[in-house]
Amino acid sequence: MKKQFHSLILSLCIAGIAQADKLETVATFDASTPPGNLAIAPNGRLFMSVHEFYGPELRVVEVLKDGSTKPYPTEAWARAPKDNGVGLNGVLGLRVDRQGILWMLDGQNSERGGRVVGWDTRSESLHKVFYLAKPTTRATSFLNDLAIDNSNNAIYIADTGDGKNSALIIVDMNTGKTRRVLEGSKYTVPENIDMVIDKKVVRLGENPARIGVNPITVDPTNTWVYFAPMSGQAMYRIETKYLLDESLSNQALEANVERYGSKPISDGTTVDADGNVYITSVTDHSIGVIRPDGSYDVLHQSKKTLPWPDGFAVGVDGYIYTTINELFRSPPLNGGKNDAKGKFKIVRFKGEGPLINGR
Repeated sequence: MKKQFHSLILSLCIAGIAQADKLETVATFDASTPPGNLAIAPNGRLFMSVHEFYGPELRVVEVLKDGSTKPYPTEAWARAPKDNGVGLNGVLGLRVDRQGILWMLDGQNSERGGRVVGWDTRSESLHKVFYLAKPTTRATSFLNDLAIDNSNNAIYIADTGDGKNSALIIVDMNTGKTRRVLEGSKYTVPENIDMVIDKKVVRLGENPARIGVNPITVDPTNTWVYFAPMSGQAMYRIETKYLLDESLSNQALEANVERYGSKPISDGTTVDADGNVYITSVTDHSIGVIRPDGSYDVLHQSKKTLPWPDGFAVGVDGYIYTTINELFRSPPLNGGKNDAKGKFKIVRFKGEGPLINGR
């Protein structure tokens, strides 16, 4: 299995054209602000989660035009929750919709359940909160990323879980109802493959990392949701009409999942209007694309420039923005030690096809 996986990575790299010199650095950050994921509003404002694996004080920031940051949405909301519920446990996934609502996926802990917090970036006020609790979530849930479906008023969430119970969560934005689907499916749980970076097997705790569904995105027409296990060699998709059909069993949902194409171990994803699915490939320091014919190409690759590319956001300027955060050097993935070299930044590049912001 290991030899087959390494052969796949090698062939994928050879097939691609890696051009790290065409990446433009947008902003750099110090150790207090290791980036997680990105969201770009229709008016161009840029928001970023601060990755919880480094134990930061801030949860979310706005990245200003000069590259500096400020706590967001407010000083109180950007930090740990107070007794009045104001504040965020820990945010990885965040997205801005067409109306300028910033949706922040707030993870659960032993004291508080998960939430999706919507903040109106135009009026600078709290818009709505959706609560994620049992039985939709599990004790081992890890709420990782989300996609916003404006056409059907739905949110699709990747719950990485413990690897055995990885699943998707669907939130009905009209009613607040939540559902857990595809739990334990072969499309959401990790494959038994090692995450090898710079010839070292990445471990989560005492065991080699096996990470379930993480990358998730919805296409510009809100017709298809693309998703995959992080520790997996394939990208999958399913039509939103099936995810939204509450009459379908998990077995029926599985029957409507399609394998879209091959990929290496990956973190973030986004898709353009031509069906090009972009991924951040963490094991070989690269950004790649899965094309509609299922083929995979490496677009940008550099051990120096791209040490763990993470999340994507589509800008109003026709660029795709990506965070770089050295996550394999963070304490949870590095035996409890923080060996980050401070190469925290946002880069951008031109996509292969038409991009739609705020979908």
